[in-house]
Amino acid sequence: MATVTIYSKGWCPFCRRAKALFMQKGVEFNEIDIDQQPEKRDEMIQLSGRSAVPQIFINEHHVGGCDDLFDAEYNGELDKLLNA
Repeated sequence: MATVTIYSKGWCPFCRRAKALFMQKGVEFNEIDIDQQPEKRDEMIQLSGRSAVPQIFINEHHVGGCDDLFDAEYNGELDKLLNA
């Protein structure tokens, strides 16, 4: 199974929506809360080129944010990434 990492903030509704999709699919994920670990924010920006949360990675592939994740779900790409 793929390694899923989500950079998030606790109050973020888009982060909650992305995590809910993974939970619905039965996919475990590593969450990095940049409110709790502010030093990880720079890491997230360096890896993704973006400063908004969530930023989602599957293995080494940067999926993007919540909208990108749901686009991948709707077009079938998400399952391919998870099963690669």
